[in-house]
Amino acid sequence: MSESLLDVDGAAQRLGVSIRWVRRAVAERRVPFVKVGRHVRFREDDLSDYIERQTVPAVEVR
Repeated sequence: MSESLLDVDGAAQRLGVSIRWVRRAVAERRVPFVKVGRHVRFREDDLSDYIERQTVPAVEVR
């Protein structure tokens, strides 16, 4: 398995948010992450799943 991990900067770019938001989300355990020693890393698949879970479906208007 050679899945690459994103750092905080990469995760912020992938999610379209600030680095500060990512760090706060990690502290609040709102996004899945991996600890590598003292470093925080993110699997791209986990971030994609997170985006899917946060997606709000449209409501049909008649």
